[in-house]
Amino acid sequence: NAVCAPSRCCLMTGKHPGHAFIRNNSEVKPEGQRPIPGDTLTITKLLKARGYATGAMGKWGLGPPGSEADPTRQGFDLFFGYNCQRHAHNFYPTYLWRNDQRIELEGNDAGRTGKQYSHDLMEAQALKFIRDHKSDPFFLYVPFTIPHLALQVPEDSLVEYVGKWDDPPYEGGKGYQPHSTPRAAYAAMVTRMDRSVGRIAELVRELGLDERTVIMFSSDNGPAPLDVGGSDSKFFESAGSLRGLKGQLYEGGIRTPLIARWPGKINPGSTTDLPTAFWDILPTVCEIAGADARADTDGVSLVPTHTGRGEQKRHEFLYWEFAGYGGQQALRLGDWKGIRTGLNKGPSDLEIYNLAGDPNEQNNVAGEHRDIVARIERIMREQHTPSEVFPIKGID
Repeated sequence: NAVCAPSRCCLMTGKHPGHAFIRNNSEVKPEGQRPIPGDTLTITKLLKARGYATGAMGKWGLGPPGSEADPTRQGFDLFFGYNCQRHAHNFYPTYLWRNDQRIELEGNDAGRTGKQYSHDLMEAQALKFIRDHKSDPFFLYVPFTIPHLALQVPEDSLVEYVGKWDDPPYEGGKGYQPHSTPRAAYAAMVTRMDRSVGRIAELVRELGLDERTVIMFSSDNGPAPLDVGGSDSKFFESAGSLRGLKGQLYEGGIRTPLIARWPGKINPGSTTDLPTAFWDILPTVCEIAGADARADTDGVSLVPTHTGRGEQKRHEFLYWEFAGYGGQQALRLGDWKGIRTGLNKGPSDLEIYNLAGDPNEQNNVAGEHRDIVARIERIMREQHTPSEVFPIKGID
């Protein structure tokens, strides 16, 4: 989806945004986000029933500590990291969570720098979890926070990029830390994340688990909006030429790559243009693990595409809705993409783009294809389940 929490809800539950419970970021006090219901059926609950050890190291964002949606009550044996998305806006926090225990981080004051960089602590816990469960079937969810803001990174990574570009200082504001070389910091954070992913893959290889372990990597949404927290999506061309950024249902806000590694199963260097979404992860993981996927999932298993064996079921459509940023609704139907914006003010006209010839969504052809408009509008009506928690005036 277009922002963090609803994307994570789709991933954990196998539900698209018209059926998933969380449809926007929604903070609760004193710490955390609006919780998913306690009886929610998640990937981890399904895998635990199959005998899997389950761990999560990173950012949760689906329910406060101690709530019915605490990670340990949603099927995780071990959680380490940030429960709350806002708390995750600093990489030198004064504490992190280990299950229901608050771990104080000596030498940190939630300022610009500190002694313990949260990403490195989460990486270490992820590697330890793999070692601890090398003889068991395990599922490891690693929602790293970098390169999300604030711009903070240890000097050993920063030094690689300082001076490479003109780099005007970022003065800070709106809760984000300032940085003297923000472009260098962002690049360094991406590189540090890459290093962590490499270390995870290398450990899996060293332990002889390569051919029994699939690693999938993606992003929860598109790159940050311009002038937020010092990141510079325009300079880095983070969305390429796609229209939109995080917070929008145009392609730049929701189209991210899915990279998968599974030696002996996935042909290295192969690519596919199969349109998929986060709700496909649950049925995919369940098929790999031999677990029963929930019958009401909106997703399809991607195992045939991964392995080149069997017939890949394709989505008739992919549907999104997002109660934030003015209220939005989008649907992909083959090469056709329909999108509505400004729905929190009331009904709005549907824009139509043909992504095959117009991937950057520049030419609205709704007036030329009334049959496609009607078909997309019908599917949107069918796929939207009204939410009392996240209402959208224009479609409710």
